[in-house]
Amino acid sequence: MEVKISQTPECTEVAIIGRLDTLTSPELDQALKPIIATSDMLIFECTDLEYVSSSGLRVILFTQKMQSAAGKKFVIRNLNKEVRSVFDLTGFSKIITIE
Repeated sequence: MEVKISQTPECTEVAIIGRLDTLTSPELDQALKPIIATSDMLIFECTDLEYVSSSGLRVILFTQKMQSAAGKKFVIRNLNKEVRSVFDLTGFSKIITIE
């Protein structure tokens, strides 16, 4: 997995590339620590996200909770069909804004 972070005054975009699973979710977690809840809007760009496991979902849920607690926005964009079905089956699509 690769994580690319770009920031503007209005938002922080985190591009997640590859597989977000048990082995790679700690990497995303570490990359998010300095930026979570500091930007008015945090966007996960998932065009190149191939797979997400329960460990990856845990990091996403934690991010949602931290952004929400800080009164900040969190959006996930461009999920592929397979990853979107995981979000739908787990109920994440009901609690996270997906574009």
